[in-house]
Amino acid sequence: MTDDLTALDNFYWDQEEPNRGCFLALKEIILGLDEGMTPEWKYKLPFFYLNGKMFCYLRKDKKSNIPYIGIMGGYKLQHPKLIQENRKFVKLLYIDPNKDLDIDLIFEIMEWTLDMHKAPK
Repeated sequence: MTDDLTALDNFYWDQEEPNRGCFLALKEIILGLDEGMTPEWKYKLPFFYLNGKMFCYLRKDKKSNIPYIGIMGGYKLQHPKLIQENRKFVKLLYIDPNKDLDIDLIFEIMEWTLDMHKAPK
């Protein structure tokens, strides 16, 4: 860890390539989705909050080392690329760091997630 960087910054810079580039690109995509999106450091992970509420987080699979976006409330979304595994409320979107990002897929799912989070309860 670099002393003058935050734990959140270090998460990104401590990753090996190609994961570092993948996570940095995902961070920019997610932060660009909405003015109310903010980055936070929670549970030793980069979280993104939309207007003060948990939206999603970034992590890598412990066994495969493949990055993914954990989508809060993802259980409400249906898409063949979203995986629930044994989680109750979160679905995962795995991202292959060795390929070009599927921007259309990421934006499609993130837009659905935005709509879901902004919908009246």
